[in-house]
Amino acid sequence: MKLHFRLEYIDDETVVPEKVTITSAKKNDRTQMDALVNELGVTYVYDRGYIDYGKFDDYCDRGIFFVTRTKKNTMIRPIESFSLPPESAVLTDEMVYVGTPQKRMENVLRLIHTVDSEGNPVAILTNRFDLNADEIGQIYRERWVIETFFKWMKQHIRIKSFYGTSEQAVMNQVWTALIAFCLLVLVKLETGTRHSLLQLYRWLKVLLWDSVQDWMERIHRLPQRISEGRRKKQ
Repeated sequence: MKLHFRLEYIDDETVVPEKVTITSAKKNDRTQMDALVNELGVTYVYDRGYIDYGKFDDYCDRGIFFVTRTKKNTMIRPIESFSLPPESAVLTDEMVYVGTPQKRMENVLRLIHTVDSEGNPVAILTNRFDLNADEIGQIYRERWVIETFFKWMKQHIRIKSFYGTSEQAVMNQVWTALIAFCLLVLVKLETGTRHSLLQLYRWLKVLLWDSVQDWMERIHRLPQRISEGRRKKQ
């Protein structure tokens, strides 16, 4: 099986699954684009597995924004180069046609060469011309939050091994894991705690059969580093 997620940014470090589709493992990622990429006025950030130039033209026509990475064999024809400030981390910023002369997109896109969150070169395609090039680069670099989400789910919520192997058993366990994650995020947002989701999860497991008051006292306790910093200031 394969899970296709639409994750929404809550803040710089937190995303939540806003919409999920589940398919067989052999299903191509692009088959789920209509289900996941359909809201106007928001910017979708995704990797090369979801590249579809026909869809890109449709998004441009409908006012759906996207930021994605190009494939190595992408045919690019530059139209215009944009100037960059001296302190920019971006190498090039261009308006381009994408595709071959016989089969290319009708709409123009923006191609930005920069580096990803690990310092590796990356070529980014987008239909957003209203932001500066460094802002586009930062939007793509923040994809690391998506990787962190999946890593967290695999490490801390039981989703790598399954209690049952029937389709219904697997689906139930996946949905339960996602609900558990969302509930932890809600606790963090509602209480305003500075503790991590992992810390909340650990306390919940330890205090599961204790009173709610015990858990809430832990939640509202200042993290150790913050407490130490305040004592030093005093």
